[in-house]
Amino acid sequence: MIRMAALVTFLFLAINAAVLQAQEEEKPTPRVRGRAVVMDIDARILENGQVTWNEKQQKITIPGRPVEIKLIGENLVIVVRFTFIRNHGNGPKLLVAQGQIWIADPGQGVRYQASVQTIPLEFDETICYFPLGSQPENSASSIEVMLTLRQYKEN
Repeated sequence: MIRMAALVTFLFLAINAAVLQAQEEEKPTPRVRGRAVVMDIDARILENGQVTWNEKQQKITIPGRPVEIKLIGENLVIVVRFTFIRNHGNGPKLLVAQGQIWIADPGQGVRYQASVQTIPLEFDETICYFPLGSQPENSASSIEVMLTLRQYKEN
């Protein structure tokens, strides 16, 4: 079984192959401009409390349309889809995080894990998402995605 530190190390060693992808940023059409939101996404690898890799993206989307990020390493692929759901009126705002992980483990083949989380949030609130699960404080390595949701404003 591969330990968490080894997974992060493999990902770090393959940084030149790492990719953070999301929908192409485009200005929303006038029809959806009032519903559009901006997702500020900050994906990073932490080792011993220090950021060893960081990638920032800003994507425009509308409620119900997911924004996808991919982290691709030597033996690890992480795909996360964030979908913002806005209830009408003053109801709660929700972010649905769907994570998929493929890990190539020598001798054991490929392991797959999927998760879905619904996270209540407000505009301008930063949430942390840990695709490989939250790590204990004494863990040397972790992968985290920080996301802040803002209302779209025309410049």
